[in-house]
Amino acid sequence: MSTRQARGSTAARVVVIVADVMAIILGLWILMYLLDANRANDLVQFIHDVARWLAGWSHDLFTFDEAWARVVCGYGLAALVYVFVGHAIAGRLRRY
Repeated sequence: MSTRQARGSTAARVVVIVADVMAIILGLWILMYLLDANRANDLVQFIHDVARWLAGWSHDLFTFDEAWARVVCGYGLAALVYVFVGHAIAGRLRRY
């Protein structure tokens, strides 16, 4: 494996890890919301703040009547986009 391929492979791994961690945080917030986690808890508040920042572009994108459906769709869409885009970028990096 050439040095160039190794750098591309390492960069691809980093991109995949970052994208997956972002999606995990969003998924964790969805789970905490659905299970009615205590929002006064510091961990729950931290996950909510980070998820809200990550899903800022898709938060309240949908206008379902049920709050749980808005959370699942808004944050879930952001998680899916991060996974697909991150893995697509990683695939391109591996080729070079």
